[in-house]
Amino acid sequence: MRTREPTSTRTTVLEVVLDLIRSEGYHAVQVRMVARRAHIGLDTLYRLFPTRDELIIAALSRWMATNASSATDSRAGSSLSEGLVNVYRELFEPWLEHPRVLDAYVRARLRPGGERLDAEGLAVLTPRLLGLFRDFDPSYRDDVLMIVGNVVNASVGAVAQGALAIDEILPLIERTVYRLTTDNAGLAAGATSPALRAEMP
Repeated sequence: MRTREPTSTRTTVLEVVLDLIRSEGYHAVQVRMVARRAHIGLDTLYRLFPTRDELIIAALSRWMATNASSATDSRAGSSLSEGLVNVYRELFEPWLEHPRVLDAYVRARLRPGGERLDAEGLAVLTPRLLGLFRDFDPSYRDDVLMIVGNVVNASVGAVAQGALAIDEILPLIERTVYRLTTDNAGLAAGATSPALRAEMP
C-alpha cells in the first residue's frame, strides 16, 4: 500500500516552489533544487509530485487559492462598470505584486494538467461576475463577459511575450469595460468634448 506523506512535507515543498518562482521565475524550479531546499529525498518528492509540471501547477494552485480567498464579493450599489472593474482589480492586484508568478501561471497553464489552473480561477471568478448581471439580459451578460475575458487572456499572453507591460493590464481592462457598459454614442461619432474625455478612465 502506498504511504501518504505528511501534509507538512507537501506544504513545505510547495512553499519552496513558490519562493523560487517569486524570486527567480518559472525556469528556476528544478526538481533537485526543490528537494534540496525542502530537505527531502528525490524519491519522496517524486512520490508527492510525479512530474515537474504537476509540482509547479500544485504550487500555483495553492498560491491562487490563498490570494483569491482575500477578495471580496461585488460591491452593493456599484454600477455595472464599477463592479466589473472592482472584480478584475481584485483578481489582478496580487499578480501585479508578483509578476514572476503571473509569468509562471501563463507557462504552466499550457502544460499537461494546466487546464486545472483555469478551472480553479473560473470557479472563483464566475460567481462574482454573474452576481453583477442579475438584472441584465443574459445575452448582454454573455457578450460582455466573453469580450472582457478575451481581452484578459490576450493581455496576459502579451505580458508573457514581452509585448505589454504588466501594469498596462488593468487600464486596458478598465477601458474595455467602460466602452462595453457605457453609452458611447458620442465617442463613436467622433465627439471628443472635454466632458466626454473626462468620463473616460
